Parts: sequence; C-alpha cells; structure tokens
Amino acid sequence: MPRRKSTRASGESDRYYAALTQRYRKAQREIFRGLLALIGIILVGTCWYWKVEGWSLAESFYITVITLTTVGFSEVQPMGDRGRIFTTVLIFLGIATVGYIANRFTDAIVGGYFQEGIRLNQLRRLMKELSNHYILCGFGKTGRQVAEEFSLQNIPFVVVDVDADSVHRAQQLGFIAVQGDATLDDTLHLLKIESAVCLVSALTSDAENLYTVLSARSLNPKVRIIARASSEEAIQKLQRVGADMVISPYITGGKRMAAAALRPQVMDFMDGIFAGLDRTYYMEEFFLDPAVCSQIGKTLRESQLRTLTGVLIVAIRRTQGELIIGPSASDQLKAKDFLICLGTAEQLQRLNRLLSPINSEPLQQPKDYGLNS
Repeated sequence: MPRRKSTRASGESDRYYAALTQRYRKAQREIFRGLLALIGIILVGTCWYWKVEGWSLAESFYITVITLTTVGFSEVQPMGDRGRIFTTVLIFLGIATVGYIANRFTDAIVGGYFQEGIRLNQLRRLMKELSNHYILCGFGKTGRQVAEEFSLQNIPFVVVDVDADSVHRAQQLGFIAVQGDATLDDTLHLLKIESAVCLVSALTSDAENLYTVLSARSLNPKVRIIARASSEEAIQKLQRVGADMVISPYITGGKRMAAAALRPQVMDFMDGIFAGLDRTYYMEEFFLDPAVCSQIGKTLRESQLRTLTGVLIVAIRRTQGELIIGPSASDQLKAKDFLICLGTAEQLQRLNRLLSPINSEPLQQPKDYGLNS
C-alpha cells in the first residue's frame, strides 16, 4: 500500500512538471524546426548548384551561404536565367527562415523561456530534497509574514499559491514556491505532505482553508496544521476538520491592540521576545523524548536545569494537555512533556544538549543567533 501511494505521488509530480515545462518545450521545438528548415534549404541550394549548374561542391555550398545571408558578394561563376530564378527563390526562403528563427529566439529570451527551464530544473531538484519541512499555503499579506519568519529562523519550507504573480514574488524573495491549488490532494502530494512537519494554511478564503485542512489531515494524520480564519464560526469548523491551531488575524489583532493599550510594558516585552529584530532573549519549546532524555523522572530541583543552563522554565505542558505555568522545584519531569523555556541563544543551546545528550538535534534559530550547533 505505501508503494502504491508513492507511485501515485510520483505520477502527480510528473504531470505537474509536464505542465510547467510546456511553454519551455514549445519554444525549443519552434527554434529547432527553424534550424532544421535552414539546414534543409542550405542542402537543397548546395545540391542545385552542384548537380544543375555543374559547380564544385565547395563553390555550391559557398554561393548558397552568401545567398541566404544576403551579404551581396558577386557570383562565383556565370549564371543563366534558370540559375538566377532559383537564386531569387533561395533568397526569399532564406530571409523567411532566418527571420522566423530570429523571431522565435527573441521571444524565448524576452519571455524568459530559457531561464524558465533552468528554474524548473532547480525546482525539481529542491522538491526532491524536501523532508521534515513546512508547507505554507497562500502568499498573501499573512503568508508573506509567515514566510519571512520561517526564512529568518532557517526553517525548510515551500510556498504554494494558485496565483502566478504571488508565486513569482515568493521566488524573487528566494523562497521555494510552486503554483498550484492547495485544496487538491494532487498538489499536497507534490509538496510531500507525507513527510511534512507542519502545514500553515494562510489562504484568503475560509472555505479554501477548510478544504486544505481537511485534505492535509486525511493525507497525513500526524502533520501539525495551523490555519487562518476570519470568523469565530470558521474557527470552530476548522478545528472540527483537524486543525491543531486556528488563528484569526482580526480577533488576534484586536486583542493585541487592546493589550497594548492596557498593558504596554507587557506587550513591549512579548514583542521583544517574539518579533524583535535585535532580540536578546528567546522562547523555545523542548520535547522530553523518553528515548534520549536522561532527565525524565527527576524533579526540577534534582535536574538542576536552571543552574546548569540559566534557562527559565516558564511552563510545562503534560501529554494529557495540562498546562503548569511557573512550575515549582518539586514538579516532576515526565516522558513526552513539553518544556516552554525563556533564555538567551547560548542558554537554550546548552539546555538542548542537556535534554538530548544522545541525539541532540540543532535548534532552528534565527540568523542573528550567531551560533554553530
């Protein structure tokens, strides 16, 4: 069964790239046909002068070339009326063929068909390398902000949008972007939803986000899904079809504006952590994997995480969903807990190595961390 799914995804990918390369292949064919026609005319002209006029092969080829290129040199040998009529026809054929080739070649350069071929090959290679990546559906105002944050933190991600201009803007910013309908299973297979870590559905329509979440959840039950919604009713529907988190820019924006008015110092502090350009402190989450974490079963006092790393543990989320805010020294670390921590880049890296000494994966950090994990 997995092999059948892989074959299906491969076929969908091939069809997608076949559609993208159609214009590029068409330009290639037109230029190739023009060149074949030119070669054919040269052969016909050379054979005529050689067989009919009785000239040498070198003379026949020479007169054919200078005739087609209309350089205006004199005839290599005297020519009768029959030869002049043939030469006149040859000139018109040469002008038409060379003009066609020049026109097709110019269109290919202006239209960017050659660059399109290079981009398609690069895109095909990058898409094959995608694994444990994030999928961003929609590159509007919200999607662009998400993409910039992913890029800032060196997160591997791919953008998909049905609008060609949006895809072009994303590519100009250096992002991997493809044109496609994120609500379709074919598109999600192409984006390797099966191996994706997270999908962010930031499409403008609630209906499109609903279909995207439904398709993504059915194709990969384990993928984390974040969706955009414009109303409270849409939030409930998106949660019912499988979204792990639903965010409404209007509701969230309104709450943030109210908080900025009522608690400005708190908002300045939180913005400095989550959105500041010159951040000193960062918030990170750590999963306590029983296979690699040696601190499981210990209390916070026994683990000495604060003493050894300097990281402040803000909260602990249990596997059952219980959230312990401001845990005490007697709270125990349990398998599959999530630790929500606050600290500097160096402190968070030390905690990462301490919690996963066997298989410590480097943190996905913003570029201004300046660290080598």
